[in-house]
Amino acid sequence: MADPFEVRMRFTSQLQHLNASVNSSQKAAHYALKYRDMDEDLHSCILEQLERNSMNNRANIMYFIEHLCDMAQRENHPNFVRMMQKDILMVVDAVAPSDGSGAANVKVVRRVLAGLQQKNILHSETVTEIEGCLKERDTVAEQEALTPIDANGQREHQQSQTTAVKVNGMTRPDKRQIEQRIEEDRERHKRLRESIWAVGDDEDEEFDRLWDEISDIGEDDYIAAEEDAIERRQALGVEA
Repeated sequence: MADPFEVRMRFTSQLQHLNASVNSSQKAAHYALKYRDMDEDLHSCILEQLERNSMNNRANIMYFIEHLCDMAQRENHPNFVRMMQKDILMVVDAVAPSDGSGAANVKVVRRVLAGLQQKNILHSETVTEIEGCLKERDTVAEQEALTPIDANGQREHQQSQTTAVKVNGMTRPDKRQIEQRIEEDRERHKRLRESIWAVGDDEDEEFDRLWDEISDIGEDDYIAAEEDAIERRQALGVEA
């Protein structure tokens, strides 16, 4: 039997080193399910790291939670799902705090909540309730939240800090954290575009999807086709 302390330490390390790649989230999720007999302890690790880490890392953990719940559901281990359902408000408060320090994470929370709802992990009522809280926290623009402020309260145009800045009790990310977040968001957007354009092996399924997306032919379509035909005949007449 694995040493519980060692399992906890390794899982904590994986959470601390999560990034925008799907592989890092899946690796951590596989590890958690491998030691599912320690699910309560590993769940407490997740909550603990959400409180201790930077806002960038909290966003990565939020994406990881979706992978973990989805994988646990498919592997018929509902304990992880139940515990996350119970503590989802605590998770949201950590990833996008009400003090505005996590304004850049509000979109992350919304995306993950939508994914969990789509997978029937969260009820629509729960998501609607949380969305009401998020609206109050979405008052600071994402770019504003990521830009440090100097000691005089003026926003800096040239970033030179290497340490996080605290203003009115809120920790502002340093230059390295900002660059890391931009890179990770770019990677996620790239994967999102790839998933949108992904085409399966079933050609009939792709044909049905395109057929459903095409609207029915209306009177405007006939008029446009007739106008195009007239233009083509006129063009041929000129060429002749």
